[in-house]
Amino acid sequence: MTRTDQLRDIRSTPRRTVLISGASIAGPALAYWLNRYGFAVTVVEKAGTLRDGGYPIDVRGTALEVVRRMGILPRLQDAHIDLRRLTFLDGDGSEVASVNPHTVTGGVAGQDLEVRRGDLTSALYTAVRDDVEFLFNDSIDTLDQQSGHGVDVTFRGGGSRTFDMVIGADGLHSRTRELVFGPEEQFHRYLGYCFAVFTMRNTLGLSHETLMWNTPGRAAALYAVGDTDEVHAFLNFAHPQPPYDAFRNPQAQRALVAKVFADAGWQVPGMLAALRDADDLFFDAVSQIRMPRWSSGRVALVGDAAYAPSFLTGQGTSLALVGAYMLAGSLADRDHTTGFAAYEHTTREFVTMNQGLVGEGDATLFPTTAHALEQRNDMLRNLSTMPSAESRPAHSALTLPGFMSMT
Repeated sequence: MTRTDQLRDIRSTPRRTVLISGASIAGPALAYWLNRYGFAVTVVEKAGTLRDGGYPIDVRGTALEVVRRMGILPRLQDAHIDLRRLTFLDGDGSEVASVNPHTVTGGVAGQDLEVRRGDLTSALYTAVRDDVEFLFNDSIDTLDQQSGHGVDVTFRGGGSRTFDMVIGADGLHSRTRELVFGPEEQFHRYLGYCFAVFTMRNTLGLSHETLMWNTPGRAAALYAVGDTDEVHAFLNFAHPQPPYDAFRNPQAQRALVAKVFADAGWQVPGMLAALRDADDLFFDAVSQIRMPRWSSGRVALVGDAAYAPSFLTGQGTSLALVGAYMLAGSLADRDHTTGFAAYEHTTREFVTMNQGLVGEGDATLFPTTAHALEQRNDMLRNLSTMPSAESRPAHSALTLPGFMSMT
């Protein structure tokens, strides 16, 4: 039987139903492609509405082709931030080096995109909202595959439904992953740092630039995405173990960050003052998720839930977009068993290469000793005299197949 015959057979049967948990990036992207292939898709999101704003994120390499095929590339190009300068500062606030950001990120000027997270999530949602059911302010409570004919789902908001498949696109701390595969700790690879991100007033008049201050084991950055009254504040610090007691306690997060940076100079005291009142604080560990398999029965994972690479790689968003495309295409003319297997077979090498970027210099941006900091500073001084870096091979290591459309 040819692929065309298989697709014709699928068209003549009732639409397969899929529940996607998570409406950030991987979830809506997956919903878009599954809808294209004839699935009836529901997306459940614990937040009460689409999350706008947020810190800047990168779309690079293979992921650019995904958004082009979705038809949202022009919108994202219009939203491109165009960061022009990255300045590193020593502990006393003096300049170490000022470089083109691409020399550090491995991105390609004029091709790769950097946009506010909310601009991407809005573009994805707009592309799919008229064709997909969204359930906001709700989440999965239980999953049961015992019937063998689907996944019985109960929702925390009440009610229950049965779906042919369930996909977890619910991030680093995925509830779907915990329900099906077990506790996060067995898949969580902690990379030794924690970070806090929030917005504050642009008191320095920064524009299209980032200032980053470092002392051993600590970093503070102010990121101005344009000529605005606000900047993104970033505080990163080495910590021996993940502070699990702080992950769901914003007051504990603020207290931990304030303690670590209590004696810091430069603009850090003002950042800590802004942190106390910030209503958009995002705090987490710098971690990866590494799993031996991404599916079990009729449930699969995509994006950070399956293979978070950490912000040190700059590839979390790109992996989410590419993974969503590959998962949907793998399911287009296959049942869940063979489709999930094909998704993993075709995508894992790309994921592994990009997770491996943490070993190619990104983590050295946050040295934990005085000697390592001086070595990094010497490297940056040399970088400042070099042209922009070419794209890292991992960014474009996967050539997207042209899956057959059913619409």
